[in-house]
Formats: sequence, C-alpha cells, structure tokens
Amino acid sequence: MKTFTDDEMNALLPATKEYNVVILKRGPSFSDDAAPAVIWEHGRRNFGLRDAGVLAVVLPVTDGSDVCGVGVFTGTVDQTVALMNDDPGVQAGVFTFEVHPCRGFPGDSLP
Repeated sequence: MKTFTDDEMNALLPATKEYNVVILKRGPSFSDDAAPAVIWEHGRRNFGLRDAGVLAVVLPVTDGSDVCGVGVFTGTVDQTVALMNDDPGVQAGVFTFEVHPCRGFPGDSLP
C-alpha cells in the first residue's frame, strides 16, 4: 500500500464531490405477506435510478440485521429525501431510511 504525503493528499482532496449515503432499515411492515412484492418493486425502481445516474452505488445488506441496504445518491439531501419518500418500500412501511451527506471521489468504483 502506498503512503501518501500531505502534499499529495492536499492535491487530491479538492477533487471530492458531495454525495448522500442512504441507510435503509426494516420498517414496521417488513414481515408482512405483501413485503416481498413491494421489495421487488423497490428493486425495480433502484434499477431505474441507477440508469438515470441518480443512484451511484446500491449495496444490499445480507447479514439479517435491521439494516437492509446502503445507497449512494448524487443529488442534494433534499432531493434524496424526496426520492426516498417516493420509494414504494418506504411508502408501504417495509423500509425506513436515514440520509447522511458525505464526500467521495468521482469515478470511484467497486473492485
């Protein structure tokens, strides 16, 4: 692993961009009989948001905890909250969510 100097770090840090991390959690209707169909439509919507460039990273969490997924959105906090409020899983109470502003390097990707 390379060790970065202060000068190298100071040169790279201005390239960061604002993003929003959404933490998706189980909602009160997560165990309802209708939840699997709602989750499927939530996934379909995520495909559309990814295609539109609004949802940069989608990470379903598979450990059985109350955290169901993590997403990185490209808009403002208000835009991200509005998008999440329109999510079918959120509207059905299958999911709840938190939005946290963050910074990252454009072009970063999963290996």
